[in-house]
Amino acid sequence: MKKEVSIISLLIISGMAILLLGCPPEVIMVRPPEPRVEVYGASPYPEYVWIPGYWKYRKQEWVWVPGHWAIPPRPNAVWLSGYWEPREGGWAWIPGHWEDR
Repeated sequence: MKKEVSIISLLIISGMAILLLGCPPEVIMVRPPEPRVEVYGASPYPEYVWIPGYWKYRKQEWVWVPGHWAIPPRPNAVWLSGYWEPREGGWAWIPGHWEDR
């Protein structure tokens, strides 16, 4: 009985660790193109923030995901843009996210 409880506890803890740490990003072997220059004009509302576009690798080709305006989820949140990070053997996408300042 104690052995079964230990195994179940270990499985639960392992599952939680995977959820908290997430999966490592996929490594793409083809270098991403340079980011596009986006012309976005004035904000539609004072509190909106521009989220820049980025290149996404889909079905063995690069596809541009256009930028957009977004409202921060919290008053003190700032957007940290995603970026392509060089990794051994290729490139990995590090997604953008909101961070409190």
